[in-house]
Amino acid sequence: MTDFETEFASYRAAHGTPERIELLLCDLNAILRGKWLPGDQASKLTAGQVRLPISTYAPTIMGTEPPETGLGIVVGDPDGVIVPVPGTLKPVPWADGHVAQVLVEMDDPAGEDDLSSRRLLRSVLSRFSRLGLSPVIATELEFYIHRPRKKSDDAPRPPNRLPVAQNYELDVLDRFAPVLSEIQSASKAQGLATDTLIAEFGPGQFEINFHHTDDVLAAADTALLFRRLVRGVVAGHGLEATFMAKPYAREPGNGMHVHVSVQDSEGGNIFDGGTGPSDRLLAAVAGVLATMPDVQAIFAPHMNSYRRFQPDSFAPSRPDWGYDHRGAAVRLPQTTGPAARLEHRISGADVNPYLAVAAILGGILHGLEMDLPLPLPLDDPKATEAPPLGHDWLGAVDRFASSEFSENLLGKRVRDIYVAVKRDEIAALMPELSPVEYRFYLGRI
Repeated sequence: MTDFETEFASYRAAHGTPERIELLLCDLNAILRGKWLPGDQASKLTAGQVRLPISTYAPTIMGTEPPETGLGIVVGDPDGVIVPVPGTLKPVPWADGHVAQVLVEMDDPAGEDDLSSRRLLRSVLSRFSRLGLSPVIATELEFYIHRPRKKSDDAPRPPNRLPVAQNYELDVLDRFAPVLSEIQSASKAQGLATDTLIAEFGPGQFEINFHHTDDVLAAADTALLFRRLVRGVVAGHGLEATFMAKPYAREPGNGMHVHVSVQDSEGGNIFDGGTGPSDRLLAAVAGVLATMPDVQAIFAPHMNSYRRFQPDSFAPSRPDWGYDHRGAAVRLPQTTGPAARLEHRISGADVNPYLAVAAILGGILHGLEMDLPLPLPLDDPKATEAPPLGHDWLGAVDRFASSEFSENLLGKRVRDIYVAVKRDEIAALMPELSPVEYRFYLGRI
């Protein structure tokens, strides 16, 4: 039997045959696309009989297919063969009836460069492996729960009777206990390694921490699947949830922080300097900072993402670093012992987690392999401000499009497809006028 056939047999023994299996394909925007497969037809999946167009990997956020990608109808929209990701067949506890889900990727019969962002991350991990190294990571995700909307373009509204600033308030957790407990229960049922849960600063905002793991692909899977889980569970309670980077103009945004350490072939943490940060930890920080502007289009993939980059906020806006400094883009919460690590704080919760982790790890490799200058940490009184990251979506995409680092990270074809998707989104979304422009300009100018 194939790995999936064995996995499906174990699933059936534990849960019975599902009514359907939801096949989840992650596109470049981390939108889950795919198909429903009847549970009694699971054998089609291992027989290569389930297909989707290869272009499903690269639609815009609106769902359209830019011809500049070289995908879609301009080349006949050929199919790829859907293949399941081992270990990801899980029940969907919040669904009506007995439903299972499994992450899938596609094999391209034409043998073109792989457009699976999960496999792109795996290729970065193979570069570590060739050096006898293996990353260990953990992510943190922030999200808002808000009242249901009548129309998709309605603004969100926080649930009633919340404090102006929740700021770790336990009473808020108590009020949302039915929802949050079900989120934790569903996470356990799906094998997602959740850790602590807190009430974050904004009204209706929460943060979930995940356990550190050396299975980096599984950690990225978890970040992706948790977003789906939260939206599904929260909807069952008559509310909505969002991982949008900045759903409220005057409240904190949603981030995805990534903690990273690196082990050698004997399991030692190469970032542990004994009495302080190791030279390799500082080199990794230098690499992440040097490459950060080139891949900002990954860490901030959408128009709304750039609203997070505001001075004096908890979302850093410059490629800088510090020790215990939460205003820094890269923070070193611990520099000695097995937990010595860096915390990357730039990404919004709206990222593709595979691409974001790949970009962070690629930056670490760049620092380990190159002799790069490292500015003074923000904790040092002699430190000077780094040039700000871009506040302009188009500028970030243009820099990404011409970056040698981004090309080496993703490969030219995938990098160019990502750029084509983003430029099409920019052309569609940027010309839209906001209500505030009508309110203050239309009758006065």
